[in-house]
Amino acid sequence: MRENERVTSATRQPETPAAGIPPRLIATDLDGTLLRDDKSVSPRTVAALAAAEEAGIEVFFVTGRPARWMDVVSDHVHGHGLAICGNGAAVVDLHGGPGAHRFVKVRELARENALDAVGLLREAAPGTVYAVEQTYGFYQEPDYPKLHMEIPDNLAPAEELLAEDGPGAAEPVLKILAYHPSIDPDAFLTLSRLAIGDRANVTRSSPSALLEISGPGVSKASTLALCCAERGISHEEVVAFGDMPNDVEMLTWAGQSYAMGNAHPDVIAAASGRTVANNDDGVAVVIERMLERR
Repeated sequence: MRENERVTSATRQPETPAAGIPPRLIATDLDGTLLRDDKSVSPRTVAALAAAEEAGIEVFFVTGRPARWMDVVSDHVHGHGLAICGNGAAVVDLHGGPGAHRFVKVRELARENALDAVGLLREAAPGTVYAVEQTYGFYQEPDYPKLHMEIPDNLAPAEELLAEDGPGAAEPVLKILAYHPSIDPDAFLTLSRLAIGDRANVTRSSPSALLEISGPGVSKASTLALCCAERGISHEEVVAFGDMPNDVEMLTWAGQSYAMGNAHPDVIAAASGRTVANNDDGVAVVIERMLERR
């Protein structure tokens, strides 16, 4: 499903403060935001999410995680049961539970664009190694480090993995992961965006020099905008939470947004507000206050 070019408003800053507009949807990142550092969801946060849903406010998990890593929150799905995964590359119905999720929407990275991105980044940052994330499969180069605690389905150079007749050719590519062992993470992100240009969207959510490369225009913000448009929800009625650069567009787009106390400086600059750190239940703190005002 190629919808990337249609969403042009997902990076705009709200023209007026939206604090007085009743929220209809909460969009929250997971790692470093909703989840504590031990990857748990605290009882306080579970209660806050349930209270929001009971008050008629939809909750969307919006994450860079692939669908198969969503078991950490699958027990806390309410109502619609949808999550935005892969930095906007997929909308997934989690109602089936771990291993039984259904892809509702896929915004793939065309293999031609993926190959161009790999080639451009190989030239700009020698020593970069790659992995390929697909709807169900995960593939990597032999030198790609064990960052994800899983066994890849295939080991081969990225050019072979992304070939039209390569492994997993029947599945859409959701994103490429690009890792460099020595470049500063923020410098690597800037370098890669300049090198790749409009061939793909580049962001990061890891503290290491690990980049996530998606289709042009694909981001948490643009896919969230699509989901909200389908529900008749405006950006002013959305409250968003995040902590890393892959959250910046979403926080800028939402009517109200909160950077976590542990957030990256770019996230703090993008958000309209700030809450306490993920280990202190920063998302729950804001939701509780929001519901008290209602």
